Amino acid sequence: MNTDPNNPLSRRQLLENAAIAAGVAAAVAAVPKQLRAADSASLTKGDTVLFQGDSITDAGRDRNSQGKSNHARALGTGYPMLLGPELLRDHASLGLQVYNRGISGHKVPDLDKRWQEDTIDLKPALLSILIGVNDIWHKLAGRYDGTVSDYETGFAALLARTREALPDVTIVVCEPFVLRCGAINDTWFPEFDQRRAAAKKVAVNAKTIWVPFQAMFDEAVAAGTAPNYWAGDGVHPSLAGHSLMAQTWRKVVGI
Repeated sequence: MNTDPNNPLSRRQLLENAAIAAGVAAAVAAVPKQLRAADSASLTKGDTVLFQGDSITDAGRDRNSQGKSNHARALGTGYPMLLGPELLRDHASLGLQVYNRGISGHKVPDLDKRWQEDTIDLKPALLSILIGVNDIWHKLAGRYDGTVSDYETGFAALLARTREALPDVTIVVCEPFVLRCGAINDTWFPEFDQRRAAAKKVAVNAKTIWVPFQAMFDEAVAAGTAPNYWAGDGVHPSLAGHSLMAQTWRKVVGI
């Protein structure tokens, strides 16, 4: 790639990259104080870091290897696989155990059914959750009838259950997101935005960290890249999309 700053194309690339970086910084800065990591996010020796959610987190992970921590194939090909090696590299002395237990197609009720085995029994010190897109997508497809209220109530109950079992856990709630391309059309709105608001309300009430993925992608698109660059079908991120998610997650969580 030509990186000569005197080349017009190179200058455009530099400006676009700067605009995306500025947009991500703005999205992170806009996170309310009560939803930021502050001093609550820290890791100690032997801690477990767990990523939970649906297909965006799953990212094709190898189920046969899921019992192994720090296993490349078990982490999938998405943002957990990008974050896991960075955390292991930057905290080499801690002997961290990193797992991915996202499952494609899952909604909040599905997480609830497997929460004991796939979350509580792993005793994570840091738990990151991204859930919500299937709760509306399956509804629009006629395969589920859960309301916004059901999503909020179920998600809140899941976090309360987690706090009761693991009182010292640091919980990261990731903002559900879509991009306006592919499968995403006007039928998703305004309900999807209502569900995002519900997720944020749950995060505030549960005193979790909040990672603003929708705001992040909105800023990236506003900087000049097409929505399908970040997620071809509007839901599942591209490599670039997963990389942007991982970058923003670390900036917000602070580890």
